[in-house]
Amino acid sequence: MTDSDQPPTPDRLTDLLDDSEHEEVVAKLERIGGADADTRKRALRAVRTDAKERPSAFDGLAAPLATFLVDDDRAVRLTSAKLFVTLAASDSSVVLPVIDPLAERLADDEEFYYVRARCAEALGYVALEFPEEVSDPEILADLRIGLSFDEPEVRTKLAKALAYVALGDSSRLRHQVPSLAEHLDAELELVRYQLCTALVAVGCENPERMSEAESDLRERLDDESPYVRARAAEGLALGIRSEASIDPIPDLGRVDSGDDDPPAFLTDRVRFLRESLSDDAESVEALTGLGTVESIRDGTDDVVEAITSPDGAECQHCGLDLPESGPPMCPRCGAPH
Repeated sequence: MTDSDQPPTPDRLTDLLDDSEHEEVVAKLERIGGADADTRKRALRAVRTDAKERPSAFDGLAAPLATFLVDDDRAVRLTSAKLFVTLAASDSSVVLPVIDPLAERLADDEEFYYVRARCAEALGYVALEFPEEVSDPEILADLRIGLSFDEPEVRTKLAKALAYVALGDSSRLRHQVPSLAEHLDAELELVRYQLCTALVAVGCENPERMSEAESDLRERLDDESPYVRARAAEGLALGIRSEASIDPIPDLGRVDSGDDDPPAFLTDRVRFLRESLSDDAESVEALTGLGTVESIRDGTDDVVEAITSPDGAECQHCGLDLPESGPPMCPRCGAPH
């Protein structure tokens, strides 16, 4: 075998991206597809780094990269799905040509669940910026139905994708309020938060729909998570402001008094609900930025980071976040915790 027949190294692929040699990149990807699984994984991991830093370099390359979504090796498929998440989060327009392959992986109930989770996440990022591209009823059904039976890792990504669908175009889910609300008691905090966020996004444009989720949102006012309680309060406030049939809420003070130091995210939204209940239009208007799609889009990433950040301390040797209940040794550097 000559050198020209050898699969290109990952460094060579990134060099070609630097030079915008797309035709040659496509040819190299085809050759990599015939290499061993480790080579395929290394190549995809290498270009994933570039995808985050300069996604525009991948314009026109989504289709050849999508061939790895159906690779024989499960790890290669997962690495490919992660690559598309990175691309979609950085510049979702690059991923538009491969909506169908991503949706097919999501719909395949025999696919490795981590692959399906990542495909759902990529579709969610696209839906946020290009909602019409992820409007197929079958895709939305796959996102919604999986909340009932999928693995926890998949449910988290499905809920995130549904929140992004609602933030991209809330009308896509306005008829799904009851079916989303029935999952607000999910075990995972992030699923509850994302589904509450999806419902509130719907309520921003269609506040009368919040009456269809009233009982489920009320239950979330007692949620252990202050962020879930906050979104539930925001959703109920929107329903009240629309003059929907919302019953009085006694003992509202418990919602933000159960935490020693409640986050402003919670206290602001409880105030929003309290003043909506009092019909104090002037005070409600003073709470600018609440109950709008723009405020949700601007703030939800910070909330997700707060939810997912572990409670604990950093390793004094390597800086890795370590939960209080974590292992006695740092999993990164091996130093005692």
